[in-house]
Amino acid sequence: MRTNSRFAEVEDKQNLKAKKFLIWLFIISSFMIFAALTSGFIVYTAGSPDRGLKTILPQAFMYSAIIIVLSSLTMHLAYLSALRLKFNQQKFYLSCTIILGVLFMGMQFYAWQILVQQGVYFVNYNASQSFIYVFTGFHIAHIIAGLIMLVNSLYGVVKNIPQVRNLFRLETTSIFWHFIDILWIYLYVFLLLNQ
Repeated sequence: MRTNSRFAEVEDKQNLKAKKFLIWLFIISSFMIFAALTSGFIVYTAGSPDRGLKTILPQAFMYSAIIIVLSSLTMHLAYLSALRLKFNQQKFYLSCTIILGVLFMGMQFYAWQILVQQGVYFVNYNASQSFIYVFTGFHIAHIIAGLIMLVNSLYGVVKNIPQVRNLFRLETTSIFWHFIDILWIYLYVFLLLNQ
């Protein structure tokens, strides 16, 4: 009986390692997509001086950056709480991270509204302005994926899943969430330097 449970435990850990590897593959492929998009922007704008952004970025993007950095902090605190077996704190910090993620998305939509008021549309004569929507739109898709992972992690701790699985969910969610946080900082600085 004990041998079977030991075998199942080893097999379970191997499955979890494979799933973590998939997260890293997804992160690498996402990074390559954003690298290709920013490269496309650089090539497009280098073709003519008339192809620049020619717009001032909304302040909402800066507020988004602050929100996303705070969410990285709460995500890290959730992970530390899980390591210390402080599950109520883990729930609290995961909930804070989810709220900050939703707030981040709301701020992005608000920034789009400001861009539209400035006359910057997704489809227009200046494709470099369209890149703002492409960058932020793809990033929002990643935020949605991250929010799903966060909700799944919170659900696991509420349902009192085994600690090995709880930590695994938090590790993979944390890796992905920190990646999309860093990605937003990169995109924001990139757009600032090119406005």
